[in-house]
Amino acid sequence: MTRRSNELSVEELSVIKTVKVVKDINFKTALTFFIDDCEIRNLRPQTIQYYKNELSALYKLLKENEINPEPSHVNRDDIKTIILTMKEKGLQTVTINTRLRAVRAFFNFLHRERHISSNPLSEISLLKDRRKVVETFTTSQLDQIFNQPNLRSFVGVRDYTFMLVLLETGIRVSELEGICVQDIMWNESKLHIRNTKTYKERLVPIQNKMKTQLQKYIQVRGRLDSDSLFVTLDGKAMSKRQYQNRVTFYGKQAIIKGVRCSCHTFRHTFAKLSVKNGAGIFELQQILGHTSMDMVRVYVNLFSDDVIEKHKSFSPLKNIQPSR
Repeated sequence: MTRRSNELSVEELSVIKTVKVVKDINFKTALTFFIDDCEIRNLRPQTIQYYKNELSALYKLLKENEINPEPSHVNRDDIKTIILTMKEKGLQTVTINTRLRAVRAFFNFLHRERHISSNPLSEISLLKDRRKVVETFTTSQLDQIFNQPNLRSFVGVRDYTFMLVLLETGIRVSELEGICVQDIMWNESKLHIRNTKTYKERLVPIQNKMKTQLQKYIQVRGRLDSDSLFVTLDGKAMSKRQYQNRVTFYGKQAIIKGVRCSCHTFRHTFAKLSVKNGAGIFELQQILGHTSMDMVRVYVNLFSDDVIEKHKSFSPLKNIQPSR
């Protein structure tokens, strides 16, 4: 006899009546329950908006394929149909996987809370995707970018400084957005990063060259009502989009080719240059704020000169003399 599951089914719970079971809730109600749960768990606003966007897209795809969008009616084959539809629309694998992660979180929640009897995502895996080479700036490209800001203007000094911060620390643009003047720990030579993706605040080291530039910028910035370190001409905190737009602007001015000129490319470049200068895997993880070693290992494997040097000793072609 097959061993039964310890968890009671929706029907069994209905008989026992010890747990309130909601049946056939519509998509809108289910989404409201899910977003409320995200709010209770204090997820970042960006994460909540991501869920809203991707699940709204799911609803449209369900309707487009004439599938009943009520969560209790969605099954595994319906999800496969949605995946095929996204592929037919030409969506990239990374985009499809991004949506699937949101859909999985949604249905996991509904199943856990007994709003549905079975989880249509239980045996649906993310699509396999080739890991692309991590894009980074070359030293020459960095020189070109840093030569673009007009240092005779406030905006130029501000932009030059925040790009130096990105290169010096490898922080995310969302973390840069949350830095206040008082987060600069001058005596300890550190930046206090509060607005982190993982909700774990961390201290990131900065060196004298960075401190000197920050001091110059703060003198130019002056005293303002806003506590934000980097501000607009109106004295308001800069947004993520404004940071990204400025980096893109300088990339176009410098005619940077072959690499996406973005705030995140500065993060990858920090990792590359740090590895080449001898940074260890644990130091990188702590500074970058990664919860796992996976991405840090990618950086080390890609950029460590040790691999190149060791390959010289074990290359299969070392002792072979080609005849042609």
